[in-house]
Order: sequence, then C-alpha cells, then structure tokens
Amino acid sequence: MFGIYGVNGMLFQGRLEEMPAVRPVSRRRPVESIGTAGAELGDAAANPPLMPDHAGAAAYRRILHIDDERGPLVHARQIMQPEVITVRAADDVVRAWRTLAGHRIHQAPVIDGGGSLVGIVSERDLLTALNLDHDEVRDALSRRVADVMTSPVLAADPLTDIRRIARVMLEREVDGVPIVDAQEALVGFVSRGDLLRAIITDPPLSLWR
Repeated sequence: MFGIYGVNGMLFQGRLEEMPAVRPVSRRRPVESIGTAGAELGDAAANPPLMPDHAGAAAYRRILHIDDERGPLVHARQIMQPEVITVRAADDVVRAWRTLAGHRIHQAPVIDGGGSLVGIVSERDLLTALNLDHDEVRDALSRRVADVMTSPVLAADPLTDIRRIARVMLEREVDGVPIVDAQEALVGFVSRGDLLRAIITDPPLSLWR
C-alpha cells in the first residue's frame, strides 16, 4: 500500500496500480540556483533485525495475488532503516545540509511542526540554495527547507512488498521511500542501498525469482 503526503496531509492512499492517475511528485516551488559543488555522500549502512509477522501480511498477500513460487515475500519493515533522520520544513537550508552531512546521508524526509510527513529533501535540492567550499558552507540564499523540498512525497506502508517499492523508485525516479504506518506516523525509510543489501544477502536471489 502506498500513500502520497503533502503540506495539507494525505493526498492519496491505495495500491500501486491506482497511482498513475495521481500527479507525480515534484519540487514544491522553483528555486534559483547559486551554484553547484561537491559530490553526493553515500548512504549510511543499516541492517535492522527482522520484525515478527502478523495477520496483516496474509491479507496483503491475498490482495496482491502474490505467487509463493516467485520467492519469499519481503516487506518494507524488514529492510527499512527504523531510526529515521528527519529535517523540519521550517529549518534553514544550512542547518538541513549540516544534518545530512553529519549523518552521512544524502536525503531525508521532511516533517512539519506537528511531526507529520510533508516532503523529502536531498543534497541536490539543498545545493540549489547554497555553495560549498571544501565541504563547508560558504554562502547561502535565505531559504527554508520548505522552499526547496520535493512535495508531495510518496510513502509506503510497512507491509509493502519491496519489489513494488523498487518498481516505484524506477518509475518515479526517486532514491528513497519513507515508510508510514496506519496512524500516518513516520516509522522508517527505504533507500536504494537498503534494496541492494536485501538482494545481496539472499544468496540464491530467490527474492526476484
């Protein structure tokens, strides 16, 4: 199950097949770039333990008509990073950059003052509003994260099959998907790196059979 969240709350909730009718996510508003610098930082490694299954998984499998012969079903909650580094929409771009750099990540979900998911921001977004000199901020426009973030943002349910998350990343050209539970609370994050680790730790690659 997927959802799309913006500054006004949830805009969509449903299956992957229902999303084409929803407008694609985009940067909230254009920002004039003052330069580019530096290379993107790599994802921090994370290998959270598997979480116990419950009745919802069986129901989700029935809805999606998943064939057991395709290989074991792996849910987002099994590979996601449960300790999510976030930035606030009201943060200035310098503070957001230092948060990403300090945690060695290149993107982070954006939350509002109440803790609700409203967007996602990447190093690429922040570099439209600041310049670096030897990895340190040299100068910056007077911009907040809300000015440069991508919103609305696509998110997934913890029981979403990671094959579907991989498909969404490819089709929508996103590098990560926040994981939001039934109460609309941000509970994890799945990056491309998390998906790759799931593949290489399954020796026969039966995950994609």
